[in-house]
Amino acid sequence: MYQSSKPGGDSPVSIIGAGIAGAWQALLFAQAGHAVTLHERSDAAMTESTSHWAGGMLAPWCEAETSEPVITRLGVRSLALWREQLPQTPFNGSLVVAHARDRADFERFAKLTSGHRRLDARALGDLEPSLEGRFRDGLFYAGEGHVEPRLVLPQLHARIAAAGGRIEFNSGADAGDLDGIVIDCRGLAARDTQPELRGVKGEMIIVETSEVELLRPVRLIHPRWPLYVIPRGDGRFMLGATSIEAEDSGVSVRSALELLGAAYAVHPAFAEARIVEFGSGLRPAFPDNLPRIAIDNDRIAVNGLYRHGFLLAPALAELTLGYVARGVIDNEVMQCA
Repeated sequence: MYQSSKPGGDSPVSIIGAGIAGAWQALLFAQAGHAVTLHERSDAAMTESTSHWAGGMLAPWCEAETSEPVITRLGVRSLALWREQLPQTPFNGSLVVAHARDRADFERFAKLTSGHRRLDARALGDLEPSLEGRFRDGLFYAGEGHVEPRLVLPQLHARIAAAGGRIEFNSGADAGDLDGIVIDCRGLAARDTQPELRGVKGEMIIVETSEVELLRPVRLIHPRWPLYVIPRGDGRFMLGATSIEAEDSGVSVRSALELLGAAYAVHPAFAEARIVEFGSGLRPAFPDNLPRIAIDNDRIAVNGLYRHGFLLAPALAELTLGYVARGVIDNEVMQCA
């Protein structure tokens, strides 16, 4: 990191996009004493936001299997910010398991990640009684957590208001019409100024059953992608994993079958679960799948969070605030015009 010129620590701040990236920007800037206005094109339900369809896993060590070290670095910092801002955030860890036929992939996952301890079958059953006798061992990432996106976004919005920030829903604000510092967190909608962005579809299914209880996300190693089962409370679970290079909004029959089949492989009781919802969101990604804070004087764009939105948003907001307040530049993430 190095020091640069800054746009002005007392300027009003307008943020476009109230999804997870924009919400964290607004919260930290409002708490730092800025006059903050958060603009959102949709209504308070946020059903048009990518965040609405997210898993909400806070798993920097698990993500190291397929991500660059910067994702782990920023993710670990974000865990501290989640704990600081929302102390009720569940940090029950993450569990990774595999069936015998996928043993080689399981061992590869273990070698490529850190922050875990290996559990034998007995310890795994003690940790998650619903999985007793189902797997011979597992990897437990004790420091990781998860949030329910549809619950935590309204909580962040409430904290922004409590810190003195304003939120304007159904707002068609354009960056060119706003004064002061403008932070663009529009995701794929920002392709008018960042044409290299692409959408990566993530599909999900929510099911409901009283026959399975889990306290933490469980990843099942799969030859093509790991399935994750995330507890959502009240007997509901989110099933997800897909990262498809497509920009439609549907869930394919193939994906649905594979997600449901993999859930059944975690526990046969999922075969009798009730399907509550199918859905998909388009994650904004740059060609390298890494996040970027692009700075052009008092115009800042925060984008490209890919599949790590809830994991990276707090740390990226802290970096943006550090630049505005002190001119600090993080060379791995920030680009200055």
